Amino acid sequence: MPAAHLSDRGIVKVTGQDAKSFLDNIITCDLEKVSPEAARLGALLTPQGKILFDFIVFEAPEDAGGGYYLDVAKPYAPDLAKRLGFYKLRAKVAIDDRSDSLSLVAGWGDTPPPPEEAGLVVQDPRLPALGWRAVVAAEDVPEFASEGTDAYHAHRIGLGVPEGGRDFLFGDAFPHEALMDQLHGVDFDKGCYIGQEVVSRMQHRGTARTRIVPALYEGGFAAEPGYVVTAGERTIGKTGSGANGRGLVMIRLDRAADALAAGEALRGGGIGVTLVKPDWVTFEVPVAAA
Repeated sequence: MPAAHLSDRGIVKVTGQDAKSFLDNIITCDLEKVSPEAARLGALLTPQGKILFDFIVFEAPEDAGGGYYLDVAKPYAPDLAKRLGFYKLRAKVAIDDRSDSLSLVAGWGDTPPPPEEAGLVVQDPRLPALGWRAVVAAEDVPEFASEGTDAYHAHRIGLGVPEGGRDFLFGDAFPHEALMDQLHGVDFDKGCYIGQEVVSRMQHRGTARTRIVPALYEGGFAAEPGYVVTAGERTIGKTGSGANGRGLVMIRLDRAADALAAGEALRGGGIGVTLVKPDWVTFEVPVAAA
């Protein structure tokens, strides 16, 4: 069954006696819910509540040295390590970019390899259908992965799961817009973290009008990321990543609903699109009347 080398992902390692409290005080997920058997989606936000980095948090068992491994988009790993360093102050932690020596493998449709063979292995914390993820030594990747990143992203896009740097711009999107509230990336019952007040306000007031949703493109071709999504003559959002005629779009849901009610067509990058509601989201997605 498919397993892919995620060559576009890097690893930032955070260790030391204060590692848990240090991270828990600044990122969106609750470190009490992270263990060697359970990872968690999380993010580091601006004080205004926008996503600077999104990542999956692994915890290493004590017999493997302990600490936390942040699975992040590889081009941003050095910046994440640097930004975490800004918050270090007197905390007893060490922060290292390990992207050269460690790699990510993701598999779906099969059981994961045992940890004694692969290293850190967990079920993807966002959605069970995504499968499993593993942090492995870079030289061991061929032992576990036969596919490249394109196969994984087609799988991810097909399930409607967004990824930072591909489906939204860092520094420009709130967690709700990136579906982090739907994918267990924000723990609303934990203590304070950077940007917490804004995110909590959006949750309690239900003010997230912009969301990333899946879309089917006419003709089987998906638009490239960054093109406008239109409803009639109005711009209502932008396209994200796409594969096999399916893509993700970030749109104003209320404007899409108004357009569809008025009989206007939606287009992404000039191509007709039909919005799709994944069965795992709890908000309404506007669809054209049959």
